[in-house]
Amino acid sequence: MTGVTQGTWGCAPPPGPILGQKNVKTPIPPLQAPRGGGVRGVGETAPGQGCTVPLSGRGLSGRAVHAGRCSPSPTSLPQRVRGRRRELDYISQQAPRPPRRGRGGASPGRSGAAMAAEWSVVLLTCQRGGCVSAFQRELEARRLRGGLGPRPPPLLLAVEDPWARLGSGGATLNALLVAAEHLSARAGCTVVTSDVLREARILILHMGRDFSFDDCGRAFTCLPVEEPGALAEALVCNLDSLLGTMTHRLCVGSPPGVWVCSTDMLLTVPSAPGIVWDGFQGVRVIAVPGSQMYARNHGVYLTDEQGLVHDIIYKGTEAQIRQCAGPDGAVPLLSLFFDIVLCMARGMTEEDFVKGGGDASARNARSVLWTALRAFPLSMACIPDASYDYMTMSASDHIRSLTLLPGSASHLRFSKTAHSHVDRPCLLEDGSSVTNCLLEGAVRLAAGSVIQHCHLQGPLEIGPGCLLSGLAVGSSPALQGCPLRDIVLQGHHVRLRDLPCRVFTLTGRLDDWQSPAEEATYLNVPWAEFFHRTGIREGDLWDAETPRRSRCLLSARLFPVLHACEALGLDDVLWLLAPAAAAGKRLACWRTAWRMSWQELLPCLDKAAELGARRALFFLQGQRKVRAVLLGHRDSSLLPLTRSAVHEGYHEAMLGTLDEVASMAGDVGIAARALACIAEVLGCMARGEGGLRSGPAANREWASAFGRLESGDIAGGVRELAAERQKWMSRPALLVRAARHYEGAEQILVRQAVMSSCQFVTVGQAELPPLGHWVQVACPARLDLSGGWSDTPPITYEHGGAVVDVAVLVDGCRPIGARVRRISEPELRLVSLGGTSRSEAVAELVCRELEHLQDYCQPHAPGALLKAAFICTQVVQFPSQKPLQAQLMESFGGGFEVHTWSKLPHGSGLGTSSILAGAVMASLYRAAGKAASTESLIHAVLHLEQRLTTGGGWQDQVGGLVPGIKIGRSKAQLPLRVEVEKILVPDSFTQTLNNHLLLVYTGKTRLARNLLQDVVRNWYARLPSTVQNADALVSNAEECAQALRQGNLLLIGKCLDRYWQQKKCMAPGCEPLAVGRMMDALRPYVYGQCLAGAGGGGFLYVLTKVPRQKEALHQILAKTEGLGNFSIHSIAVDTSGFSVEVVGCDLKDGAHPGEDMAV
Repeated sequence: MTGVTQGTWGCAPPPGPILGQKNVKTPIPPLQAPRGGGVRGVGETAPGQGCTVPLSGRGLSGRAVHAGRCSPSPTSLPQRVRGRRRELDYISQQAPRPPRRGRGGASPGRSGAAMAAEWSVVLLTCQRGGCVSAFQRELEARRLRGGLGPRPPPLLLAVEDPWARLGSGGATLNALLVAAEHLSARAGCTVVTSDVLREARILILHMGRDFSFDDCGRAFTCLPVEEPGALAEALVCNLDSLLGTMTHRLCVGSPPGVWVCSTDMLLTVPSAPGIVWDGFQGVRVIAVPGSQMYARNHGVYLTDEQGLVHDIIYKGTEAQIRQCAGPDGAVPLLSLFFDIVLCMARGMTEEDFVKGGGDASARNARSVLWTALRAFPLSMACIPDASYDYMTMSASDHIRSLTLLPGSASHLRFSKTAHSHVDRPCLLEDGSSVTNCLLEGAVRLAAGSVIQHCHLQGPLEIGPGCLLSGLAVGSSPALQGCPLRDIVLQGHHVRLRDLPCRVFTLTGRLDDWQSPAEEATYLNVPWAEFFHRTGIREGDLWDAETPRRSRCLLSARLFPVLHACEALGLDDVLWLLAPAAAAGKRLACWRTAWRMSWQELLPCLDKAAELGARRALFFLQGQRKVRAVLLGHRDSSLLPLTRSAVHEGYHEAMLGTLDEVASMAGDVGIAARALACIAEVLGCMARGEGGLRSGPAANREWASAFGRLESGDIAGGVRELAAERQKWMSRPALLVRAARHYEGAEQILVRQAVMSSCQFVTVGQAELPPLGHWVQVACPARLDLSGGWSDTPPITYEHGGAVVDVAVLVDGCRPIGARVRRISEPELRLVSLGGTSRSEAVAELVCRELEHLQDYCQPHAPGALLKAAFICTQVVQFPSQKPLQAQLMESFGGGFEVHTWSKLPHGSGLGTSSILAGAVMASLYRAAGKAASTESLIHAVLHLEQRLTTGGGWQDQVGGLVPGIKIGRSKAQLPLRVEVEKILVPDSFTQTLNNHLLLVYTGKTRLARNLLQDVVRNWYARLPSTVQNADALVSNAEECAQALRQGNLLLIGKCLDRYWQQKKCMAPGCEPLAVGRMMDALRPYVYGQCLAGAGGGGFLYVLTKVPRQKEALHQILAKTEGLGNFSIHSIAVDTSGFSVEVVGCDLKDGAHPGEDMAV
């Protein structure tokens, strides 16, 4: 068929006048299984059976068609209609009814931009010998990577035409029969029944004819597009564009039926095409606008005032086309199959329709179709802002379509380089296009030129008007110094019986494939001039008996395939560009080679090998991308590429590249991210099975590799990890556990990166307090007003962080504290008190051996934080050959007793654990005769939490150890250093804050660690939402700091609300249902509100519109259902900060620290 604007149509025929078992008075048998029972497989329909009839299919390409019961509607007089059309048809044999939600998409009249059609079957038809298995694999790959909508169809079928030159109409009916066969089998039927089509949504995509500029056809022509939001990274073909348009735009909201779409055009449709399906019945064609001049070589619809199609005019006269024009002069361009749709046009008579079929079989088929379809009204829907670009056989048109930006209505965004690694992108001029390429060295590309699927090494210079495709790296030497301008140079995978080989073709951008040689050009010059320059004769290219009018580029045996004496390469076609002096040297070799014409090569093209080569090159450049992203510290997500590598079987190559980067980087930050990426690969390989990603990573088999990493031998550790990994690849459960251990290894390196902050810990000497005297530290809590999560490693040193914190008294007191004293016994007494320093002990632990400290890195172990504090302050050396008691007696003449307390509940979100760590370290330093500044304590707590493996950031200790209101910042670099700036607020504004701030305890608790693992995992994956949110967190912190400087409560409240949304984005699920109810109830009374800390529970802080609203808020919440136990507390800014006191105390007398005189 010679389609102009090929597209889609849809129909779902239940029993009745179309494709059913009743009322069929034709030679076409009903839908049934072949004799012998069973259901035919893909493409097995035999000639003459089922619905496969030889239709000419001349000239059309449709958009969509549906089938259902309806009675014929009266024909109206033809009228010129407004708008131009593209392609969409629908037939309905059932009473009109609104589409069911959840199946068809949006309800009538609603925009379906956020919805998707849910297909029952997607079929891709291809010509005989079109490598069905390769195309079936491509369809399955799109299902795996989520390219077929949120609910991919259960059936994906590549269908081969039952015979050559079937035509689009016949291919459509054959595909419909195959769909019915498979749906019948899935329904448990033993014969094919059309009943299965009643509720089915079927999409048929036609591959169409061969394409001179892509061996895999127009459907698999790659577009210069990247989709950052895609779940899996992949090349974007025209097929993907059409699938996206059909699934998410055109077909949303349509009733069950069959849509048929040609793949030989680039289609652009707005996100809301405005097609109303309410009460629809019959057949509908979808049209796009086109000029009258363009329509002379294409088809248009003539419609009446009701929008019913009166006639379909293909390549009509100027007068006919003018008759179809709307008020703006545009005409509705057509596209559907003449043999199927034309019979429903109101102005068509049976005689004219049937006799247009050509031979007897086609006329017979048309007679059948007239009987079956004539009753259906054929209407048209024109989409004003839609457009399409037919993929012609002109190289100029093809290059233009790949280098010009698509229209604003398109869902595609073309880019100069797509899925390519280019060493020197500055050498690519604007207006050029590079897709799926690896360009090494200096490769210069002029505007108006395209390179696809090539691996080239410079120096190369490619002039304007060129298309290069399918060239391997070995082709580069031949291209160096070769003048490339206005040429099409392609490498092809060819299979001659069982012999695979590579063939190169060379043509000019201006050449016409089918014009006779006397009237045409080759390599953009007349054939006579080409013959004169090269010495080639006509007899070399065409047989003597070939008619003069048939001697054209398409049939010229120009391209060497095999040679008896030597291997052939790119040089064997490039010499055709050489001047006469150089051409003579290659002519003899060219003449003795076995050569083929493009026409002869077409049936031999190995589409499976071509698709495989493209895939291999895609992942080869993907490996370069992995190196560039990791080594360049780029915020690009590798997760989509990881998913594709796993889906396509390239996971080993991905793992090898990540191993190499981790081993050779020489940077713990890069190595940690590489190990996190390996964990993602392993997690993807488990395909959602095998258990949770978060879990223990303490299998002894991995201990040796972990030990190497801990010792600083990153390369050795990575090698051992890779060796151990091979033992854990056999099933999902093992893969998930291997992923956990890689995340454990990553955390070792994160700890080492954070421990670079130890260089900012300065400890001096101080007077050693007397034996038995307590050193007591009391600390305020902290409120994080904005920026939290940006302080969390590795975000804080890879992105940079900024957090606004306030040190606060809760109900008038500092709620967190610790005290330490030296004791005569060489042991460590660790005591946890109740809510205050005067409370009774609730837990006691005595450590007399170093072994008692070995669980310091297990956060839930008894006394883990206190044990880690002794180690991080170096009061105790661990590990060490010297026993604990010997260390204590030698350095301090005895041991230590530590008491800790907190009035705040566990998981409060007010920074309790980090502030408590700071209090313990401050008191421990002082009790050991040492002194540390506040800056040193901030960094020391960072170190402690890494050793403790809780992996916290720095905002809590900044908030609790530094007085008042401040903003802490860290730069995107190692070593990690935190700098704190005090925020100067207007006079009396501190008291204003005290009057307007309140704490509400939600009654819910959640460990920040539970959220932390997911946040770090998402950050290492560089999910775009996570990266953008990190930017927003830092920006909001700076805005909040400025609002505080201005004393503007309204702006501060907006920052708080924004901050809460950012927290929810960073850690989805951190807002329990009861907390949401609480915030909803308080919203009218507050400027802003936010859960403190990581969220998930703990304390909610609110900035009230009216001062001193504690009682009022309590009454509001008391009336709100579903909140559980809550309490409201007053808070005040602590402008003094934490206190350190050395006190004398005799506990036997019942005195308490703080009641005695400070020493």
